[in-house]
Amino acid sequence: MEHRGEIIEKEIRESGIPLTTIAKRMGKTRQWLYLLFENPNVSIDHMLEIGKIIYHDFSKNIPELKLNGVSEGKQEAFYDTKSEVQLWKDKYFTLLEEHNALLKQFLTLKVK
Repeated sequence: MEHRGEIIEKEIRESGIPLTTIAKRMGKTRQWLYLLFENPNVSIDHMLEIGKIIYHDFSKNIPELKLNGVSEGKQEAFYDTKSEVQLWKDKYFTLLEEHNALLKQFLTLKVK
């Protein structure tokens, strides 16, 4: 059976969010994250903080979180942070604009 650190590592890697980004948002280093992955007794607070960053509810992986009532009524915290939503919207629109500019540039080169 996987311990908490291994579960966190697996979910972080599946999220696709770079370790550096997660570490910076937590005010930690990448080395700290690697040590966390080896720790079988990661605190619930750290799990919840990481869960907010990667948009994952760890109570699905760790039944004790449900038993302690940590996840009940707090799932909005994982998904309803307006600043997080706005951040991703802004990133999406920036990438979309860059994509459209490159596509326009490509089409004008192809026409010539």
